[in-house]
Amino acid sequence: MGAQAGLFEAADGTLRCRWCESTPAYQAYHDSEWGFPVTDDRRLFEKLCLEGFQAGLSWLTILNKREAFRQGFAQFDAEKVARFGAKDIERLLADAGIVRHRGKIESVINNARRVLELRDEVGSLAAYAWRYEPDPASRPGRITHEALRAMTTSPESVAMSKDLKKRGWSFVGPTTVYAFMQAMGLVNDHIEGCHARETALVARAKLKLPR
Repeated sequence: MGAQAGLFEAADGTLRCRWCESTPAYQAYHDSEWGFPVTDDRRLFEKLCLEGFQAGLSWLTILNKREAFRQGFAQFDAEKVARFGAKDIERLLADAGIVRHRGKIESVINNARRVLELRDEVGSLAAYAWRYEPDPASRPGRITHEALRAMTTSPESVAMSKDLKKRGWSFVGPTTVYAFMQAMGLVNDHIEGCHARETALVARAKLKLPR
C-alpha cells in the first residue's frame, strides 16, 4: 500500500490521513485547518453549523460549498444570523450554492440565538466548548486507523451534545459534536505518521485556553 492503514503517501513522499486524498482542496484543509486548535467564536460557530449540514452527506461536499454558506449566513456572525427571519429562510432555500434543507437552515438561526445566550452566561462560545476538551489520559495511547474507526463519539462529545440540547440547540448529536472536536483541535485525530500530527500538537501546546 506504500503507507500504513489510514494514511496515503503523496508524490513528494508526504504522509497524510487517507480521508483527504481525493482532492488538493481537501488536502489543504487537512494540512492547515483540521485538528488545529481554534478559539475564534465565529469559526467555532461556523463549524458546528456546517457539521449539522453535513449529516447524511460527506464533509467534502460541505467544504466545496463553504464559501457559499459563508455568504448566505453573514460569515457566520452569530449576532447577524440571530436576526434572520422568514425572508432570509426563503432566500437561503433558493440558494443553489448551499444545502437547501429548511430544518438545517432554521437550526442555524436557532443556534445563533443560543450562542448569544451562551456568551451572556460564560463569555464566549470558545470558553464553553473548550471546557469539554478531553483529558489526554483518557485518549488512546496511539491514534491509529483502528482506534479512530472505534471512536465516532467520546464521553465528552456525548456530554457536550446533551448540554447543548438542554440549552435548546439542534443538529448537535454526539457524532456531530465529536466531528466538531476533531476539526477544531479539541482532540488531535491525525493518525500517527501523518505529517500534520506533530504540527497540530505544537499548536495545541502554544494555545492559551479561553476563559
